[in-house]
Parts: sequence; C-alpha cells; structure tokens
Amino acid sequence: MHKILALWATPRSTSTAFEWMMRMRGDMTCFHEPFGEAWYQGEDARWPRIKPDTPRTQGLTFDSVWQELKSAAEKGPVFSKDFPHYIEHLWSDEFLGHFNHSFLIRDPAKVATSMYKHWPDFVLKEIAIVEQRALFDRLSDMLGHTPPVIDSDDLLENPHGIVEAYCNAVGIPYLESALSWDPGARDEVSWYDGGSWHANLRDSDGLKAQPRRYIDISEAPDRVREIYDTVLPHYQHLHQHRLSA
Repeated sequence: MHKILALWATPRSTSTAFEWMMRMRGDMTCFHEPFGEAWYQGEDARWPRIKPDTPRTQGLTFDSVWQELKSAAEKGPVFSKDFPHYIEHLWSDEFLGHFNHSFLIRDPAKVATSMYKHWPDFVLKEIAIVEQRALFDRLSDMLGHTPPVIDSDDLLENPHGIVEAYCNAVGIPYLESALSWDPGARDEVSWYDGGSWHANLRDSDGLKAQPRRYIDISEAPDRVREIYDTVLPHYQHLHQHRLSA
C-alpha cells in the first residue's frame, strides 16, 4: 500500500485550488475531503450542529471512506485534501502511519470572515485550526520532525515557488504545467451545495501570483472575533514552521 499524501487544511484556505493543481498532475488518484460527507451526514456523522432532519447518506460511514482510500492506495499513489477535525476521533499511530502528512494554513482573520460570509452560524470546530495544531504537534512527536506546512498567503503570492518547495518537501516531482488549467465545472469537488463554495475555482485558469490582502478583524461580528482570538495562537504556532520558496 502506498502512503497517502494528505494535505490537512482549514476551510477557505485556497485548499481546493491546491487540490485542483494536484489533479492536473495526472500522476495520483485525488480525493476531495473524503471524510467530510461522512462527518456531516454519514450514518455515524459527528457534525456538532446536526439536527433530526439533517440529510443522511445511507451506507456512508468513516470506515467505508477509509476502506475506499486504502483500496485506491493499494493500486497507486493517492492524494487527499481534507480537514483534520473530520477524523480527530480516528487518530492513532497506526492510522496516521498510513499517510505522508502536510498542512495548509491561512490567516484566521481571513478564514473566519470568509466562513461567516458563507455560513454565519458556523462554530469553532468547523474551521479546524485548533485541530490542525493538535495534529501537527502529535505528528511532530511521532515522526521526530515537523511535517511540511504551507501558508495560503505565501502560496497566492508566489504559487510556483511555494508549490516547488512543497513538492520537494513531500518527495514528489515539481510539475510546473499543473499550475494552469481551463475554467469550467468542478464536479469532482462539489458534493455539498452544488459547489457554490468553489465559484472562484470554477472561474479560474490556474494558480497565479496575486497581491497579499489584509483583513481588519475588528470590523467582524463579536462572535467571529472571539473565534479568531481563540485560534490565533494555534495558527501562529504553525506559521513559524511554514515552508519558504
């Protein structure tokens, strides 16, 4: 079985664009948030805001997802973009040992305000930054070294340099051509809400350098600022380990 190259991201962090770049490589089977649907609406869903009328997918469990991932990894290289809070209850040395781990982080002011725009009633656990830090620290202890970390702002400012640094860090060839693609439908990443969260990716033609933006968190609602204050130290801890071009 091949080790699964995992990118543990936070929502609203350019993670799906990064995943699309990995799909453009053509040398891996790619999975889009494979544990996400199970976490939100599987038979053993763990979404903290679940309600009796929340849609449930019969036959979908964390174990069924894991079996699908392992089956793919037995056949060839696999890349999976996912969020660590989905599988927090599965963390064990045995489970985590099946992955080649990496992380994508983003300024929590941008994560929290973007989440609020799309989903105003989101809760702390749904932005995954606390869980990112917990998994990062656990892996650092388990592996004896820190897993690779990339920051969304660095990626957007210098996509070619950061992607090349990432590829070197995780042991795969750097393919410059994978950073460009044609705009169009992104059905592969749209299990939730018809893909409305990925409109920017649908309209994009690649990872292109763009100026760094800043968000004034003081203008956000009180609840969003409270979440920001909670997760900021965890982001800062990860940020100091990020790769540079």
